[in-house]
Amino acid sequence: MSVAGVTETTQYLTFKLDDEVFALDIAKVREVLDFTTVTKVPRTPDFMRGVINLRGSVVPVVDMKLKFGMSTTQKTVNTCIIIVEVVVEGESAILGALADSVQEVIDLEPNQIEPSPKIGTRLKTEFIKGMGKRDNNFIIILDINKVFSADELSLVQGANGLPAASDQ
Repeated sequence: MSVAGVTETTQYLTFKLDDEVFALDIAKVREVLDFTTVTKVPRTPDFMRGVINLRGSVVPVVDMKLKFGMSTTQKTVNTCIIIVEVVVEGESAILGALADSVQEVIDLEPNQIEPSPKIGTRLKTEFIKGMGKRDNNFIIILDINKVFSADELSLVQGANGLPAASDQ
């Protein structure tokens, strides 16, 4: 049984948060950067670590581990920032996703992807596109557009120098 909407082989960038392997559709990934100095922005959620200067543009950096209820990402030689493009409610934004390490780019066939698990009604898992299977291991495939709510994206855009919706 494969996931609805996944009908062809897709390339995914895999990365680690603690001991778990996650994946993003490579089409959403702009580039991967070494961890750099992040400037903290006051009055932003804990998961928003701050902003970086990317070739003259201000890019918000989100700690994916904090976003998923894990511990804060600690800087190591492998820590990196995955620059992604997200679209929420028609608004496009560039974000940096802080990860423990980037693994590789893999191809997954539709038959290698299972639907995300239904874990009751109280846990929100709509940001999980599916569970990839590779070498008897699971890879959690994220729908980056559903990881952040419209309100959170508004906060991120506010940190990006744009007026946040709550400021208007």
